[in-house]
Amino acid sequence: MSEADQLIARAEAAERAGQAAEAAKLWDAVVAAAPGHPKALAAQGKRLMERGDIGAAITLLRQAEGADPRDPDTPVHLAMAYNVRGDHELALGALDRALAIDPYFFMALLSKGAVLERMGRQRLAAQIYANAIKIAPAPERLPPPLQRGLERAHDVVRSNAVSMADFLRERTMAARARHDGEDLRRFDECLDILAGVKKRQMNDPVLLYFPRLPPIPFYDRAPFPWLAELEAATDAIREELAIVMREDQARFAPYIQYRPGDPVNQWTELNHSSAWSTFFLWRDGVRQHANCARCPNTAALLERLPLAHQRGYGPTAMFSVLAPNTHIPPHTGSANTRLICHLPLILPEKCSFRVGNETRDWKMGEAWVFDDTIEHEAWNNSGQTRVILIFDVWNPLLSAAERELVETMMSALNEYQAGDQTKYSPR
Repeated sequence: MSEADQLIARAEAAERAGQAAEAAKLWDAVVAAAPGHPKALAAQGKRLMERGDIGAAITLLRQAEGADPRDPDTPVHLAMAYNVRGDHELALGALDRALAIDPYFFMALLSKGAVLERMGRQRLAAQIYANAIKIAPAPERLPPPLQRGLERAHDVVRSNAVSMADFLRERTMAARARHDGEDLRRFDECLDILAGVKKRQMNDPVLLYFPRLPPIPFYDRAPFPWLAELEAATDAIREELAIVMREDQARFAPYIQYRPGDPVNQWTELNHSSAWSTFFLWRDGVRQHANCARCPNTAALLERLPLAHQRGYGPTAMFSVLAPNTHIPPHTGSANTRLICHLPLILPEKCSFRVGNETRDWKMGEAWVFDDTIEHEAWNNSGQTRVILIFDVWNPLLSAAERELVETMMSALNEYQAGDQTKYSPR
């Protein structure tokens, strides 16, 4: 390796380490040792650009690019010089040459978006910015100018998504009006996803994914004829809840209970916290007989419902208590073979629930069924306690044979995983 190559390697290492002063000294040494080297020409061009001598900078940067046409850095800096001078088309050409060498060059993509934005080509700029965002390093790893550029990219992409959604809604308005009265929520969500206003929501179960079951956030009522019976029992269930809350508060335990050493992720604030507590009637497939005895009407009703029985895993049925001003963060459930039913029992104002792209407010006397393997979260933004009866039922799109096989398979999985527990006794 020549002396110039050694100096170049040290200068580039200093730049990566954020040692600007040391890098500048080393680049000066490169220029002194080999003034005609492509890297030396580029270093001189960048120095001239910093001093405001754009014309001379462009001359040297073009010479550097000609001497080493496979280096993507030089055309990016050349584009910057062109951009300062207002030669946006030449800047785009230089950036396209850089991206032809390295299509995943983050700075080149970000710069191309900025040039297109300056040219008033907002929609194309948003497309380029979106590609830059996909490959962007973590913001904390970027120098401040690139952090600001990335923030601007996000702003332009969001603004363009809203504009696109408005445009598509306006263009489909007449066709939509011809179907007035029909349920078009799926189409509306499709439009928002296409425009980028909302994210595509998919099943993401923690444990069991059963293929070919559609990711439906909130199900229609038709597959659950027992909902009417459940809703009619609201008052009776709430009466039993009131007695339990008054007399058996000690039986309510934090829902989130990670062991020391487990990664808690988004559950840090709720881990072992009474802000989200539960009173179990069924837990992981085991009937809680003492608790059911305290709520005989509720327990009897649950026995008549198609609970998702899977030994060691389900069903789970509980009173879910959410303290005032508490947020349950976004998360997904364990298996899309079962769905979750909510029946509100104590419901102050300002309580809401999101599944996928749909956010709803509970209503007293009304239950709903949803797929909890789609990202969901809940809010109690009131100053009072909120309580919901929650339980899981079989997904009605599973056949009887599939239900039996899933139940048998999960029982076998429980047995398999328990095999090592007898060989390991944590201290």
